Order: sequence, then C-alpha cells, then structure tokens
Amino acid sequence: MDLGLQDSVALVTASSSGLGKAAAMEFAREGARVAICARTDQLKATADEIRDQTGAEVLDIRTDLTRPKDIDELVKRTHEHFGRIDILVANNGGPPPGNFLDLQPAHWEAAFELTLMSTVRLCYGVLPIMLEQGSGSIVASQSYSVKQPIDHLILSNSVRLAVIGLMKSLANEFGPKGIRVNSINPYWTWTERIEKLLADRASRNQTTIKEEVARITQDAPLRRMGTIEEYGRTIVWLASPAASFIHGHALMFDGGAVKATL
Repeated sequence: MDLGLQDSVALVTASSSGLGKAAAMEFAREGARVAICARTDQLKATADEIRDQTGAEVLDIRTDLTRPKDIDELVKRTHEHFGRIDILVANNGGPPPGNFLDLQPAHWEAAFELTLMSTVRLCYGVLPIMLEQGSGSIVASQSYSVKQPIDHLILSNSVRLAVIGLMKSLANEFGPKGIRVNSINPYWTWTERIEKLLADRASRNQTTIKEEVARITQDAPLRRMGTIEEYGRTIVWLASPAASFIHGHALMFDGGAVKATL
C-alpha cells in the first residue's frame, strides 16, 4: 500500500531510541523527510542510522522537551529547513514509576511539564504552519493506561489522560480546517524504558524480568508484547494520508489487552 508520504515532512519528538526512533525510521522508509530530536548524545547516531538504512533526509536537533525555548527552536528550525511540516508525532519518554505516597507534588509538576505541556507547546508551534498549508496530521503517542490504569504508574495514568482530552478537543476544532488529530496508545512494547520498568517491578516483587513479562502478558489475547517494528508501521499509517478518515481517535495498540468494549 502506498501511504502517500513521499517527500512529506514528519517531525518526531523524543526519537533517538525506543518508540520515537521506530516511528522516525518507518516514516523515512516510506519516503518522508524526517526531523528528529532528543536531549541525549545518541541523537546523532540515530540520525546517521536512519540515513544509512533508508537514504532519507534527516534533520537532528538537540531538544529538551521540558524547555519551552527548545520546543520553539525545534519547530522553527524544522520549518526553515524543510519549508513545511506535514506531520507531528508528539512523543516523550514518560514520567517515572511510583505509587501516590512515593511521590511529591514536585514529581507531578515535572510529569505535567514533560507529558502534557510538551505536547501543548508542540501543537502551538505546528498548528499555524499546518493551517497555512491547509493540511496536517498530529498524532500523540501515549499509553494503553488511558483506558486501563497500570499499577505503580500513577503519574502516567493521570497525566496521559489530559493529553487524550487535548487531542480530542483539537480534533473537533481543527478537523474542519483540514488537520487530522489522533493518538496511539501502546501496550507493553519492548524498549529500553520498558526494560527499566520491568526491572523495577522485578526488584519490588523479588522476581526476574522474564517472570514479569510472563505475568504481564498472560491476560493479553496474543500472549506477547508488541514490537517496535509493529508500532512504527501502525503509527506511520495512522499519521499518513492512507488513514484520511481516521480522526479524533484514540487507537489502542494493545493486541486486545484492554478488555473494555468502549
């Protein structure tokens, strides 16, 4: 299937590793020009890897998504370099684990800045560009916890729901103006962050990571975690013109793990 992404421009945040990298790589494979960002030294190596594997044009910009000026500079440089921004994938690493009494208000404020306000600021940056173009696609990458809370992840369970409310509201406001807005909400998908969360669980439960994986996936109909390749293909389709009538949708990338009917 031709996804209609040839020569389009996709801005993918928090994309030096994990799910963000998987999305950026798949956009590049589909012929898009890609801007990636992260605050780590791994960013340059990831940009080189995507170029080597796909031949795509890749712009890498060092960015801390908790700093408003960094986000402004990210959007500005991407637009100046490519002349347009067709797709925004608003992705971030997610807040740390913890139960309510393990955390303090400062942890909540940091999670709010990273998870919600980074998405808000990115949308403020790209929406005027997309409105001038008369088209655009925004996808926020969140978590299946927006439907089914995950134990020991109270920050993620809470703040990610605010992002879903933002996406649904933007869909109502900007759909009539040619801009699609959706979210993708992955189940446990093997990345470095997931490995750290599983190590935390194993330490608390005095088990192994392998035992924690088996415990997590026993209630999933497919009996496994997702792969980053599956995630990349799914989010790129959702953001692409091939999904042109999918709008205001919170897509569950979960292998049927969430049992709710709505």
